[in-house]
Amino acid sequence: MTHVELSNGIGTDQRSEVPGQRIAVVVNGRAKNVTAEVISTLDQILQGGDLFVSRSLADARDIARTLVARGYGTVLTGGGDGTFTVMVTEVVQEARRAARPIPRFGLLKLGTGNSLAWVVGAGELKGGAADIQRLSQHAGSRKMRLIEVEGIISPFCGVGADAQVLSDYIWIKERLARTPLRRVAPGPLSYTLAAISAIPQQMFGQMPHCRIVNAGGEAVRLGSKGGVMGRPIARGDVVYEGPIRLAALSTIPYYGYGFRLFPFAEERVDRMHLRIARLSPYAFVTHFSDIWKGRYDDPDALFDFLVEAVDIQLDPPTAFQIGGDLHGERSRLSVALCPNPIELVDLYAPPTVVSE
Repeated sequence: MTHVELSNGIGTDQRSEVPGQRIAVVVNGRAKNVTAEVISTLDQILQGGDLFVSRSLADARDIARTLVARGYGTVLTGGGDGTFTVMVTEVVQEARRAARPIPRFGLLKLGTGNSLAWVVGAGELKGGAADIQRLSQHAGSRKMRLIEVEGIISPFCGVGADAQVLSDYIWIKERLARTPLRRVAPGPLSYTLAAISAIPQQMFGQMPHCRIVNAGGEAVRLGSKGGVMGRPIARGDVVYEGPIRLAALSTIPYYGYGFRLFPFAEERVDRMHLRIARLSPYAFVTHFSDIWKGRYDDPDALFDFLVEAVDIQLDPPTAFQIGGDLHGERSRLSVALCPNPIELVDLYAPPTVVSE
């Protein structure tokens, strides 16, 4: 197990910043843009904060214990959606165990996917120390509820076509990385090729049967432009039963690369958006632009709900992803809103007023 802290060694920190004002930056050492040069640059420009490099889940857990014990006020993660998901999960769980405050989180766009970057305005790290200072001290914040599934806290999760496309994306990316296209392999090109490659399987493969039961507060189905359809769905009642190509839940509108898969995710802070799709591959291709922008509307093919918690059953077991990371196949899972709101650095929010 390797745990690298570049700014100072654990247990040797002699600085006296006020607890809650200290800044930590955690980068994924395996993310595509986290090179040795980037790590060295970050180490040089950090002011009043510490740099941690994580290359495994064991690293992330060790780092989380240090972050919570030291009482960092802001934790910036550098990587994609997976890096953010892992670090938020480990830090929140450690804060719960230790009964300590949960820090504010921010994003440095250094990986692929970066769905949250579209929500909070995180861009490429180009301005060095000024960027980090702006993110950690002067940027505004917003509280956000994330989802929690199988002990993991994430912006979104899903079963079906999205997880299958993700599996194909990883396969294609690894092969493109061995060609002259290796520089663009971890990006939209591989994702587009993965979506295209999944069409024959979606066209000729049988859709899994899905039964979703409301396990939380009152749920509602949404229709055109977010209007409520029908009666509220009580706890214990069936939300949906039938074939699916995709069943996914999120508290943010974007899936990645600007794909607005969850257009109603921010309708209510006390609910997450459950989207069930059973579009034909033909409809997906012909309406791709509207689907990508979150504008496609077909109540016979898209089923949108606002839910607090659900239990999902699948037959046969179906590919499953959390925050853009594959987690095998599942026949059963339970998804709920995380009880702990997460405070996120948000460049779209009004900036923090800094007193002289």
